[in-house]
Amino acid sequence: MLKKDPIFWMATSIFILGVVIFGVTQNQLWLFLLAGSYLLRPTLASLNIAKSLVDERQMSIQYRSGNIAFATMIIGCIIMAIYESNKGDHSWEFFNAIVIIGLAAKALSNVFLIGNYRESGTKIIRGVGLMIVLFVFLENGFSVGMLAESAPGWLIILVGWLAKKFPRTIGGVVLGITVLLLVVILGKGFVIGQIITAVIITIPLVTAGISLIVGDRIDADSTTDVLE
Repeated sequence: MLKKDPIFWMATSIFILGVVIFGVTQNQLWLFLLAGSYLLRPTLASLNIAKSLVDERQMSIQYRSGNIAFATMIIGCIIMAIYESNKGDHSWEFFNAIVIIGLAAKALSNVFLIGNYRESGTKIIRGVGLMIVLFVFLENGFSVGMLAESAPGWLIILVGWLAKKFPRTIGGVVLGITVLLLVVILGKGFVIGQIITAVIITIPLVTAGISLIVGDRIDADSTTDVLE
């Protein structure tokens, strides 16, 4: 049975608004509202908002159904990417982008939700560095050129290791590196492939940089409180 609480009525209102917008304008914006209405409750639960309106049974159901839905979407996108690629249609890149962004977002959120911002930041940085090295290896194979082109990735991995000792300083360095990488990546062409690469690399690095800075401040405040 549907639980008719404030979240239910809010989701229902969003759904009705989406239907009205589609009926009046035929604008595909209604799909965002449709998804928003359906995902409202699990999203609020995941963010620990309105916890009193979500019980443990609902949380368990949302967790299991969410994993099934995510896996189904990823498999569907992979099938469509293969289908479009076999037709010679370059739209397969969009399906690849959805898969990569979805997996990256899940991995990023898993690391970040640990709650230890400093540790999460270092793991994210090292993960991005390894991802850059992997991309270069897949593109060039093992060669001298690959070692040279993968140097930025190894540098980022090193920065990730140093982040444990100098979190705030490294946090600032990471934000600076992110800006530089964004300029370099988009400087090669403002096309879908470069945009996807920019999103996958820069968003985790920005998150990691902020996590290191904020986490360091939280630790400093906690230490001050203990000393007082």
